[in-house]
Amino acid sequence: MTSTTGATGTTGTACPYCGWPDHAEPFQVVSRHATAAGSTVWTRCGCGSLQVRAVDERGMRVMSRSRPADVPAPGGR
Repeated sequence: MTSTTGATGTTGTACPYCGWPDHAEPFQVVSRHATAAGSTVWTRCGCGSLQVRAVDERGMRVMSRSRPADVPAPGGR
């Protein structure tokens, strides 16, 4: 998975591939896991981007997201 975010969470407020707002309901919840601080939720955006969301007392943050499968990597890889 190629991340477009850093370790502290999302750098934007919407998917950089399709514009779906980060705080809107995800297109699909893939899995949900309890953590000591809250939960980790893996979701899939409408465009196909896989996202890891942290949910805790600070709210929800997109921690990492992949490119959709049909978007080539920079440099053609």
